[in-house]
Amino acid sequence: MFPMIDKERTGRRLKYLMRAKGLTPRDIQKYLSLSCVQTVYRWLEGVNVPSIDNLYALAGLFRVKIDEMVVGSRRQDFVLPDTRKKRMFLYYMRLCGNSSGALL
Repeated sequence: MFPMIDKERTGRRLKYLMRAKGLTPRDIQKYLSLSCVQTVYRWLEGVNVPSIDNLYALAGLFRVKIDEMVVGSRRQDFVLPDTRKKRMFLYYMRLCGNSSGALL
């Protein structure tokens, strides 16, 4: 099978990174100088994926590698974030008042 980007899982990963940084879709729109916020929502919903230029810019904003934002169909791409990072994120969310602790 030809490896492909999993749009839905990539969208969930972008949501996770945005929440971790406390950013909204509108913040991303302004940062990337996008004409409308709907573009960001399409990424988060898994309808589209960001262009390579936008991925490059987002990697700098989130301080991660592009490979850490994009989820592919290859078996090694399905590795979950390490549990320590997940626990730290949940702790942060509780501190910020998000009692649900929902990650994605």
